[in-house]
Amino acid sequence: MLSKGKFAVIGAGKMGEILISALLDSGSVKKEQFIATAKHQARIDVISKEYGVETTLDNAEAVRRANIVLLCVKPQNSIPVLESIRSELTENKLLISIVTSLTTAKMEAVLGKSVPVIRAMPNTPALLKAGITALSGGKSAQPADLEKAKTIFLSVGRALIVDEHHMDAVTALSASGPAFIFIIIEALAEGGVMVGLPREVATELVAQSTLGAAKMVLETGKHPALLKDQVTTPAGCTIDGILQMEEGGIRVTLIKTIVEAARRARELIEER
Repeated sequence: MLSKGKFAVIGAGKMGEILISALLDSGSVKKEQFIATAKHQARIDVISKEYGVETTLDNAEAVRRANIVLLCVKPQNSIPVLESIRSELTENKLLISIVTSLTTAKMEAVLGKSVPVIRAMPNTPALLKAGITALSGGKSAQPADLEKAKTIFLSVGRALIVDEHHMDAVTALSASGPAFIFIIIEALAEGGVMVGLPREVATELVAQSTLGAAKMVLETGKHPALLKDQVTTPAGCTIDGILQMEEGGIRVTLIKTIVEAARRARELIEER
């Protein structure tokens, strides 16, 4: 599906570089299929040297020569960049944006023509090919376009297609989510330190336990509550720990965290 495409990575920053690296590692895309851009020569020199792909400072040139365009720029630069490449985008090209809160409707309005656009929301664990990406298509995007985009993001973890009205929630839960998980890992590790563990040991124990618990949810398909019950023996230490968590209001706090982050994601859309 991807072996014959020409990819323009517009804004080869952190996530743009991750996608280049992952697609090359997957073997589904060759380095000759990429042309990457950045704002500064020093950055594209790094990308060219590291991955052997073609680079340019000219976004329009990159789009002109590609049929799949990955828009990976910062949110504040997204509209000016879209305007600068608008003339090179046609109905035969696929535009995939990973710009936070940039809707397909906004992209279509800026472009002013029937270009298939897809909105993607990956997250930072993509760096280790353990990310998850949600995808939504615009008015002109066909099922085949969404499947192509899904194949791209499967190279950095899991990928799923959602209705775009869920994207604010996706942004809060999976894009911002790793930061919330890091805080939980840090706090649990601090608890380990308080009961005598060396910090490095406590952190490794918590991180691996978090990874293992997540794999159990994903691979068994069981509800987290059922898996929690399997760990919680009568009159054991786990139930005492759970009592402390409940008294501290951890469930309400985490729910409110997602609600607030989703609200802010909606504001970002309105601001743009």
